[in-house]
Amino acid sequence: MRIGVIGTGRIGTLHATTLARHRDVGSLILTDTEPARAQELAHRLGETAAPGVDEIFRWGVDAVVITTATQAHAELIGRAARSGLPVFCEKPIALDLPGTLHALAEVAAAGTVLQMGFQRRFDVGYAGAREAVRSGRLGRLHTVRAMTSDQAPPPAAYLPLSGGLYRDALVHDFDALRWVTGREVVEVYATGSDAGPPVFREAGDIDTAAAVLTLDGGVLATATATRLNGAGYDVRMELAGELDQIAVGLDDRTPIASTEPTGPPAADKPWTGFLERFGPAYEAELSAFVEVVRGERANPCDGREALQALRIAEACELSRRERRPVALAEIPGADAVEGLSAAG
Repeated sequence: MRIGVIGTGRIGTLHATTLARHRDVGSLILTDTEPARAQELAHRLGETAAPGVDEIFRWGVDAVVITTATQAHAELIGRAARSGLPVFCEKPIALDLPGTLHALAEVAAAGTVLQMGFQRRFDVGYAGAREAVRSGRLGRLHTVRAMTSDQAPPPAAYLPLSGGLYRDALVHDFDALRWVTGREVVEVYATGSDAGPPVFREAGDIDTAAAVLTLDGGVLATATATRLNGAGYDVRMELAGELDQIAVGLDDRTPIASTEPTGPPAADKPWTGFLERFGPAYEAELSAFVEVVRGERANPCDGREALQALRIAEACELSRRERRPVALAEIPGADAVEGLSAAG
């Protein structure tokens, strides 16, 4: 199997390294908007560098992995779909709903595969929580608390391109919330703060956010995020039911200390970032993609899953801006994809 990797930045380098040692991947073609970066990585991995995206499609590959800057995702997804190629793409499909819907319509019209990079679905802890909910161990689920806290802000140049805290960071929590509970968000009420460094205000973004989400069946959830958690990288989910309560992401590297005399001590080596915290999950999702390409399993996270998570993020942004509850029914959904696909 020959796979084209478009984008060799931080996450692209991780994915290319993982694929290069996969037993079912024969070779890679790497490209990047900075050709020297792709060439250096290709040399290090013993793979081939291409001067541009055109060569990826012209030289012939069996599948494409997209890890470029977000603004290029939708166009590349469409191009791969028109070429009949399976695609793995890091979230999001696009930074807005129209771009997302158009790309999904192209995939639907071509009948190709689009697997999205929501790696928490492949994390042992989140998978265990999903099983606990589905098995009935918790009884009737009533409360979920989700959080994503970055240790330090991303580069200033990234912020205006990120889509904002809801679309860039909390979108992972929104996807995990749906996947773990098996329920849909029906209404959100969100707020945010830009009281931290001025770089967030300059980018029109916020550094801290909180949302209350009502799920079907009456389950209540909270989701919080911050770019300024100096103790370390902290991603957790707590689920409470009438019979039991469980936590994801609570281990000896969780960057939190107890004030209780008999509480656990602070972590000696707290998590520093998402690549470290979710390393095994990133490998597992790419192994799943290889199996999908080989026809050995169904797509574990298609583009419509990404659309649902983005709809929740869009509703949160609207709620924050207009200071009101927002029903998910206000945000265009899968029916819009059907209309675009039918229109050709």
